[in-house]
Amino acid sequence: MKKVGLCWGEFEQDRTDARVKEVYPDGIHRALADILAGCPEFEARTATLRDPDQGLDEATLAGVDVIVWWGHIRHDDVTDENAERVANLVIDRGAGFVPVHSAHFSKPFKRLMGTSCALGAWREEGEPEHLLVAAPTHPIAAGLPEQFTIPHTEMYSETFDVPEPEAVIVRSVWDKGETFRSCCAWTRGKGRVVYVRPGHETYPIFRDKNFKTLLLNAAKWAARLT
Repeated sequence: MKKVGLCWGEFEQDRTDARVKEVYPDGIHRALADILAGCPEFEARTATLRDPDQGLDEATLAGVDVIVWWGHIRHDDVTDENAERVANLVIDRGAGFVPVHSAHFSKPFKRLMGTSCALGAWREEGEPEHLLVAAPTHPIAAGLPEQFTIPHTEMYSETFDVPEPEAVIVRSVWDKGETFRSCCAWTRGKGRVVYVRPGHETYPIFRDKNFKTLLLNAAKWAARLT
């Protein structure tokens, strides 16, 4: 039986911002679903903030094995009830949760971490991000080269206010010297959480071969396929 991966997105900037619409004309949530759909072990579904009950009602979440979450400017619009429902899906029912890029500030991730999830600094200048695999034997690192570069990204730098990860799979370095733990994994109750840092909305990062491998591996691990 296939695992169900729900790709959730705000569908705000990718609906209204011309820069984002040009890169992801069908929405970031659909770009994420396309990555999961490339794996025969997944049934990829989508939901957005614009759906009834923000796409997070019990009927939609029923049977979901992992949620891949992208949010940016509408974090506070997600209701506390829905955020709690997602967190409980992970803790009590063993689902996975994979927040991508600016979803470090999403309500469900902050509930699961119990911290502010704040960054040390950020900078949007379209710089290259050099990603170094720090845990090459971890299933999330399968198929990745020892290091790879995403040509244009938004920079995040430490500190990162999260509990100590059980595994840091990828670390990032920028040419100006900043570093960041860019793929981290935790267990929360019965479920698994993986934060994946790359994924800024104005660059075609979701089409990068190595990023797609990283994200798919994260979703598979969180859904207990690996």
